[in-house]
Amino acid sequence: MPLHRIIYVSEAVGAAGTSLLSIAEILGVSERNNRRDHLTGVLLGHNGRFLQAIEGARTDLDRLMDRLSHDRRHVNLRLLSDRPIAARMFGHWAMGQATATPAMLDLLNDEDLSAISPAKAETVLAATAASLAEPA
Repeated sequence: MPLHRIIYVSEAVGAAGTSLLSIAEILGVSERNNRRDHLTGVLLGHNGRFLQAIEGARTDLDRLMDRLSHDRRHVNLRLLSDRPIAARMFGHWAMGQATATPAMLDLLNDEDLSAISPAKAETVLAATAASLAEPA
């Protein structure tokens, strides 16, 4: 079955972008749903915005995007990339979570996530995957 990766950015609504409890709830539900749907990915939250990459089968990603488009915890969802991939970048996580580290902030170079380019998003998320893979 061919794999695809979508990357999107959105604005958090209310506590969704700032409350650790709210983010933990999002991650818990996402991890459960993604395991069920054989999706993998990572969520980066920064300055009230989410940057997320999700990988899996096209039909599963389409269902997810439909759910996300109706999710009231974020608005202004903007699809940055939707393409076939040869292998998963985030295969170890049904839903990995990352906070913006100094290295990621350097990569962003003060760029707001709402204006991030698809190429820059790929770079930041690849660095995120590498940082999550490093032993604690």
